[in-house]
Amino acid sequence: MTINRTKSILFQLLAVLLLISTIHLITGCAAKDAKLNDTPEPLAKEGLAYFNDGDYYSALEKFKLIKERHPFSRFSLLAELKAADCEYFLKNYKEALALYEEFENKHPTNEAIPYVLFQIGRCHFQQIGAIDRDPTGAHNSIQAFNRLIKTFPKSSYINEARIKIKKAENFLADHELYVANYYMKIKSYQEAQGRINYLQSHYPESEAAKNSKDLQAIIDRETAAEK
Repeated sequence: MTINRTKSILFQLLAVLLLISTIHLITGCAAKDAKLNDTPEPLAKEGLAYFNDGDYYSALEKFKLIKERHPFSRFSLLAELKAADCEYFLKNYKEALALYEEFENKHPTNEAIPYVLFQIGRCHFQQIGAIDRDPTGAHNSIQAFNRLIKTFPKSSYINEARIKIKKAENFLADHELYVANYYMKIKSYQEAQGRINYLQSHYPESEAAKNSKDLQAIIDRETAAEK
């Protein structure tokens, strides 16, 4: 083997070794960067940035990663709460409700609990449907908001909670009037009377209670005619 050929082979080997070293350096740095980006603080910053931009889906993914991979980090509380907020703003109210309730159960003395109770009420409130549907959402929202008012009477959420309670009560009053009208149509006057009595005793200031007086007059007339 000539000296020139030997030098050529050595140069080729050195080139290969240099290439391998460069690849290791690049991939090593990439892996290190990926590992750093997977730590809770960068994930939290990214999640908050997405959240503030209104990209709740991307934000939720970041907060989920913190909850799954770093449950004992100092960012876990933030991730738990913001994940619930993301679900709420994505209009996934049942999922949001479950996360808020989980947060309350795990951290009952946390300073965010007044907000959490308010959001629990809002989740129920957002599930109120049409007056001919199940009124459970309205009942649950009133219960949740009243719990907030009773537990944290000086909370900044109290005024809004009272507004929501009033709206939910008006919905329930309208629901009772709707059902009373239904019973009137099928001439079940006793059942209609029961609904009107409930409406007038529980929601006496509502518009529905005022409107029920016309139904009451019809019931009185019909029942008198039957005697």
